[in-house]
Amino acid sequence: MKASTEQIWLVVAEERSRLVDDLSSVGVDAWDTPSLCPGWSVHDVLAHLVDSAKATRISFARRMIAARFNFDLDNERGIARERRDSPAQTLAAMSAVINLRHTPPAAPATRLVEAFVHGEDIRRPLRIAATYPPDAVAQALAYQVKTRVAMGGGRERVVGRTVVATDTDFVHGDGPELRGTAIDLLLQVSGRELSVPHRQQPLAP
Repeated sequence: MKASTEQIWLVVAEERSRLVDDLSSVGVDAWDTPSLCPGWSVHDVLAHLVDSAKATRISFARRMIAARFNFDLDNERGIARERRDSPAQTLAAMSAVINLRHTPPAAPATRLVEAFVHGEDIRRPLRIAATYPPDAVAQALAYQVKTRVAMGGGRERVVGRTVVATDTDFVHGDGPELRGTAIDLLLQVSGRELSVPHRQQPLAP
């Protein structure tokens, strides 16, 4: 069942809160660990989440104009803006945005994608286990398989495949099956390289 916008925001707030709790005992040296997001440390990803939580439709439009519509440049500027001198300060900044309900001009499901994918970008390299609400993850996955890679999705990666989540009733596409938990599929469709035992069958780049 598709979650309402209100339900999405409740899930997002819960995921932000859980991430803050999970990172509260992480040692200082661990914050430089490379995340699953290429080129970003786990500290960088957290700073990005703070920046993303603050982005409104108007501020996002202004930022994109300033970055000449270069998403990568805008993201790097956002990280530089929100990454504090110490991980503890960035974590405090994350705590301060837990209940914000700002969003750029995009579907509410993108907030689920941000919370789940970046949560795992941070947790997996740090070996922090987490469970996620399967139906909400499936809704994020449904958004990603229909959204172009250029817009942060993964539609091209699953062309000619049937994506089957083993922990929900999510099924999408036609062709050879790509099976896995909803969270693993979401990460793969979003372009993340998963290590064994999480890795599924390879996708198109």
